[in-house]
Amino acid sequence: SIEPARIVDCGSKALRSDGTLYKLNKLPFIPSNKADRVERCNSIFNIQVTGLAQRLKAINAKAVVGISGGLDSTLALLVAVEAMRRLGRPASDVHGITMPCFGTSDRTYNNSWDLMKKLGIDAKEISIKNAVTLHFQDIGHDASVHNGTYENSQARERTQILMDYASVVGGIVVGTGDLSELALGWCTYNGDHMSMYGVNGTIPKTLIRWIIEAVAELP
Repeated sequence: SIEPARIVDCGSKALRSDGTLYKLNKLPFIPSNKADRVERCNSIFNIQVTGLAQRLKAINAKAVVGISGGLDSTLALLVAVEAMRRLGRPASDVHGITMPCFGTSDRTYNNSWDLMKKLGIDAKEISIKNAVTLHFQDIGHDASVHNGTYENSQARERTQILMDYASVVGGIVVGTGDLSELALGWCTYNGDHMSMYGVNGTIPKTLIRWIIEAVAELP
């Protein structure tokens, strides 16, 4: 049975514990008006780009981004490419790496390659299946057990590749993780939450797709 709403006496105004007196905004960080939303998204994108561009210029580095085919890495890549453009540098100074493994779908894999090709960056594929399989053998983990070890090993292998490849090309790893993941702890320590410059770290997950949409509509 469902417990009836409890009435709380708060002086001049009674509050119901089921929240029915208040309209809850499902997407509190996203303006409902399209014009306001696009303006805010473009402003946030500009902040991301400006910050990264200043960093890349100060240390004269290239950008390395792990591309999964998802929204977070898409936005990080767009920021990196635009930062290079503003610095007068070619898109090829951005190195995108897709690292397929056990759970990689055809959709995300193809999305990764389509995006990198269209943006004209330096694109590379490094499969991590063999490396992770060997790691499982080294630590005695059964690959059929899909637990935290299974997931975190893949995330840490990807981060190791990005960090080491950044050293090879004279770059820094541009992080893709967003604010929602950090707030919820939905990230791997010494894995996907590690980078040299995290461009999405202050943006909630629900806003990422709208920023991408706004950027896509730019002339």
